Amino acid sequence: MNDERRLLLGRIVGVFGIRGELKIESHTEPRTAIFDYQPWTLRAGGREREVSGVRGKATGKNIVATFPGIEDRDAAETLIGQEIWVPRSALPAAAPGEYYWVDLEGLEVVTVEGVALGRISHLFATGANDVVVVRGDRERLLPYVMGDVIHSIDLDAGRMVVDWDPEF
Repeated sequence: MNDERRLLLGRIVGVFGIRGELKIESHTEPRTAIFDYQPWTLRAGGREREVSGVRGKATGKNIVATFPGIEDRDAAETLIGQEIWVPRSALPAAAPGEYYWVDLEGLEVVTVEGVALGRISHLFATGANDVVVVRGDRERLLPYVMGDVIHSIDLDAGRMVVDWDPEF
């Protein structure tokens, strides 16, 4: 693949039945949306291969996928543990005022007073609200609350402006 940024969308976690179907852990919402972003790059142990034409469906608590060329349980077992990656360009454009987390990673974070706090390392969900992890002179965890904490995001300028006490 080229040097474009890639996103981890899921993982192959097990086999399902005897016809080569596989259980998929998906990080997309809804979880079956993972099938919309193909081709996939399967990655494990430093090795990669591209695959297209994967079909699947939700079955209770699992997502079950059928891979082209995988027709029995033995062949399917060789794929367990593979990560599913796609290029960032495979995702649709975000709606105005919405952002993919991957697009926020690396942004410079400054307070409304202009104090630099660092750069966004990553984000994570807590249930109540998402959290922005900012690494600079130290690590800070900021709630992702637009308006109250997050004042503006400018992807072109590579900057997020926040209302946050630098000492906190």
